Amino acid sequence: MSFSTRQIGAKNTNNFQVFLEKDNKVISPFHDLPLYADDSKTILNMVVEIPRWSNAKMEISKSAYFNSIQQDTKKGKLRYVRNSFPWKGYIWNYGAFPQTYEDPDSVHPETKAKGDGDPIDVCEIGEAVGYIGQVKQVKVLGTLALLDEGETDWKIIVIDVNDPLASKINDIEDVERHLPGLLRATNEWFRIYKIPDGKPENQFAFSGEAKNKKYATEIVHECHEAWRGLLTGKVNKEGVSCANVSVEGSQDKISTSDAQYAQIPAHAPEADGPVDPSIDKWFFISAA
Repeated sequence: MSFSTRQIGAKNTNNFQVFLEKDNKVISPFHDLPLYADDSKTILNMVVEIPRWSNAKMEISKSAYFNSIQQDTKKGKLRYVRNSFPWKGYIWNYGAFPQTYEDPDSVHPETKAKGDGDPIDVCEIGEAVGYIGQVKQVKVLGTLALLDEGETDWKIIVIDVNDPLASKINDIEDVERHLPGLLRATNEWFRIYKIPDGKPENQFAFSGEAKNKKYATEIVHECHEAWRGLLTGKVNKEGVSCANVSVEGSQDKISTSDAQYAQIPAHAPEADGPVDPSIDKWFFISAA
């Protein structure tokens, strides 16, 4: 499948949106994009929300019509992740798996915490820097279980199947063998990244241990089933836009001739807005 993006507005502004398109028609990256990219269900589609080395906290909007990618805000201000030495922004291509949902009404039996109410998060560790709205084909390697403000926030570790190392990295132990230090850095990054904003360090389930491919694949499957419940009315969808053009059995499936769908803005990119110089500040955080 080939996909394109429809950009509206300027980066670093509240008006910036990126829609996902297939055959020049807007689709939902949350609901219409298939989770699996092959019949064997070993290759998955991921949506890049935040390219590696960037700071703007972009995410698929659960509440927006057709779930455009937007920059998150807090108290009306655009959110950016800070630079915690020795890293610049995010250290992987960060994004989400489509057709997954971390059910906020379901407590995971091992983490003892409810889901965070988002599509499942993905850290793609290949060498190529992605772009906002890019659809990558990836394979699952493992997962961390972040406990974020009392919620289970899975971080699935994957690699682009087209990466030069993809044939050699097939499970979590291969990551350390071929990319030494990356798992340690990933754990540390998630532990401290909120500290510059005055928050405490994050905690993990399993003492921060990265679980293997088999475990991570089961988590993805569970979240896929929760998404299916979301679209069929078995899971509470309050605050979530489920509009889609392709999901059979969904009460929210619409035609592309729908009046609201026709009002989705045309591609209209603008020059990037300015970024406050403080976003480039470096924070040195003492080890615990």
